[in-house]
Amino acid sequence: MTETATARIEMRGVSKIFPGVRALDHVDLRLEAGEVHALMGENGAGKSTLIKVLTGAVRRDEGEIQLDGKVVEIGTPGEARALGIGTVYQEVNLIPTMSVTKNLTLTRQPRKFGMVNWREAREVAKARLKRLNINIDVERPLGSYSVAIQQLVAIARALDDDTRALVLDEPTASLDANETAMLFNIIRDLKARGLAIVFITHFIDQVYQISDRVSVLRNGRLVGTGKIADTPPLKLISMMIGRELEKTALRLVGNAKTSDAPVVLEAEGLGKRVTMQPFNLKLRAGEAVGLSGLLGSGRTEVAKLIFGALKPDTGRLELGGAPMHGSSPGASVRAGIAFCPEDRKAEGVVGELTVRENIVLALQSKRGWLNRLSRSEQERLAAEMIKALGIATPDAEKPVGQLSGGNQQKVILARSLVAGPRVLILDEPTRGIDVGAHAEIVTLIRKLCGQGLALLVASSELDELVAVSDRVAVLRDRQMIGEISGADITRDNIVHMIAGAKS
Repeated sequence: MTETATARIEMRGVSKIFPGVRALDHVDLRLEAGEVHALMGENGAGKSTLIKVLTGAVRRDEGEIQLDGKVVEIGTPGEARALGIGTVYQEVNLIPTMSVTKNLTLTRQPRKFGMVNWREAREVAKARLKRLNINIDVERPLGSYSVAIQQLVAIARALDDDTRALVLDEPTASLDANETAMLFNIIRDLKARGLAIVFITHFIDQVYQISDRVSVLRNGRLVGTGKIADTPPLKLISMMIGRELEKTALRLVGNAKTSDAPVVLEAEGLGKRVTMQPFNLKLRAGEAVGLSGLLGSGRTEVAKLIFGALKPDTGRLELGGAPMHGSSPGASVRAGIAFCPEDRKAEGVVGELTVRENIVLALQSKRGWLNRLSRSEQERLAAEMIKALGIATPDAEKPVGQLSGGNQQKVILARSLVAGPRVLILDEPTRGIDVGAHAEIVTLIRKLCGQGLALLVASSELDELVAVSDRVAVLRDRQMIGEISGADITRDNIVHMIAGAKS
């Protein structure tokens, strides 16, 4: 693929401002006919907003879009489709209970004498699938097929004879290796037909398998664009993370030697098809183990598999040398495993409940609702945790949803600690909080280790992992690929391992 004078799509100086947030800041994006162009970036980078502007779901505030050299206005998804721009989202936007035929002809059903001509509709559906070399029974419900086939049906629906560009948003997120290979064959065929294809993904290895060029966004700005052959993984990851690699980084010294401490938790061959490849992991008393990797690498999945929020289909888990029977959050809490989720509002705090009520939730669940904590005991525990963690609240009866993000995070930690866990899992413990609260929580993690608690810390903040971890397990593309310990835990070494670079 060689760059032509006239691009298939050229976005110039595109900006978009939402209340309090500049989502896109004068972003340029050039898509050539007959290329697969990867769009990369961590959470909040601006990928979704840029694609929504291109496909008419969001109106830009500044900039212009050219299609084959002509300026176009794209105000709605319908206008994007009329211009030949198709989109397939990560979550297949089809109706699983309906037949493949009905899904493929839903908005354009052929009619005869005012009635739907189902014989012709079936032929239309077969013809749309034939373009992708797919031969399936179009009368079967879509949901009876694998996720990979559903994804291909969604692509078939997005394609018309006049389609000039196709946006694929995380198309492989729910596919296994064989299904991904099948999809990539389809993408290569579409590329050969001259389509410009935008490939949004978090999987580094897949970018190098299928893409011709890559563009990286960070904080709403275009960091750079280049041919994939000229962009080694180490450079790509450095662009995404946003800082040059450092040879040294600040480390907080742990409170105790942990290499000889007893193993509190051990996972062996734990995994879930498509979601996370089987992995081995040990946690020792008084030890903080970090989980590092780019977005989509499997950090949160590892945490949830251990906690039981995801049910593994392979492997085993032991706590204190005894096997864990069953896999559920309730069983984990009763056994002494606590989990502080990444999404505080959706999975963590109950905003309408008071600080006191939020703090005692896990302990009450562990004891059972027939063995209720008295009001005086609840107040005592809440007061102790507010003081111990420095939770900034006028009193324990304030609704937790009215606290700052950092203080909400401390309430979640308090709830976990009140239950008396042996293992504490923290998923992005400092995301979205201010610098002061960040420092307090990092210090608290080391303090908890000094008290003998085993911690598993999943974080996208490399400096945070360098500061708190005794060991760091590194993940890439849903696999645990290596481990770094002690003085070798540096930003440089972590990024090199994520990239697969040799030191």
